Amino acid sequence: MRKNLILFLCFIMYLSAQAQTNASSDSITQRELYLNFKPEFEKYEKLHGKYIQTDNVNMHYLEWGDKKNPTLVWIHGTYSNGYELYEIIDQLLKMNLHIIAIDYYGHGYTPIPQKNLSIYHVADDIKFLLDKMNIKKAIIGGWSRGGTITSAFYDAYPGMVQALILEDGGSVAWDYHVKSTDIVKDIEETKEYYTNKKPLVFDSEFDAYWFIYNNWGVKGKTNTKLKKDIFTSYARIKKNTNSKYEINPGAEELTGENSAEENIAIIYTPFTSKTAIGASTHQLNPKIIYRNLNKPLLIFDPISKYDWFDFKEENNKLATEHKSFIIHKVYEKTGHGVKDEHPNTVVNDIKAFLQNNKLIK
Repeated sequence: MRKNLILFLCFIMYLSAQAQTNASSDSITQRELYLNFKPEFEKYEKLHGKYIQTDNVNMHYLEWGDKKNPTLVWIHGTYSNGYELYEIIDQLLKMNLHIIAIDYYGHGYTPIPQKNLSIYHVADDIKFLLDKMNIKKAIIGGWSRGGTITSAFYDAYPGMVQALILEDGGSVAWDYHVKSTDIVKDIEETKEYYTNKKPLVFDSEFDAYWFIYNNWGVKGKTNTKLKKDIFTSYARIKKNTNSKYEINPGAEELTGENSAEENIAIIYTPFTSKTAIGASTHQLNPKIIYRNLNKPLLIFDPISKYDWFDFKEENNKLATEHKSFIIHKVYEKTGHGVKDEHPNTVVNDIKAFLQNNKLIK
């Protein structure tokens, strides 16, 4: 019996050593990739990255394609940036589209403005950019909070919208699931979460990426999918005033997700929130915005136990109400990032949607 126990403990020690060896080997491989892709990224950014000074901010954006072609403006999700399109950009360009992917406040290379601005100010920034480019109408799309900003743009400037693409955001109010009976419990759980939350500050740029790699669903990816996440990480990670590295520094404060007080405020008492972009995200009501919908709308709706937001029922209601305008694409066994998990299917769905509405040939 004792011999068996010793053998078992030796086996556990062997597995532990193997895991550490594998992690160490993976770390070396990823470090090399992270360093080796940097010159290519910098060249790509120099070719496609641009800035425009709007009334609110010096906004960074990526641009591809001929301005004579139909324009697609893409708005990224929270803590992401315009590089989230990298994996599918070549396929989108084959549709003869002119594509703009903006970075909104505190994300990518767009700084956080001194003023307290809302998602509607981001919509104003996009209009400012389109006006400067002399683009009268565009296809507007976005992922997650980017979908919410897409809906805000339609609300503010419906005449400039040719069609809308919403990837798991913007078609349903974020807090429609909240029930009055659960508020006390939810607030207590939120407070507990922030009590245990630790600041994410790293000694090196790679250490910050290594955290993203292991905790944000990057581990296991290869080829273009991995390069997309590395490119997006280059634009996320910044050195702070203490010469340490952070992921999207200041963005959590901007969105109201840096403390229990603010997170509770943006949901339950938005008019008391210190951050307009966080509060305005949760105040947006698609049922009102789309009450008189008269533009084609494509909704990507992931369904699975890993999907953060169960919007299927509400999306069905909206699509039923506007049958002649809304295409509701349900992606089974899919998490929040639809185009990340199913890039080719998403591209094909976008192409069919735009062709059916005679926006591309």
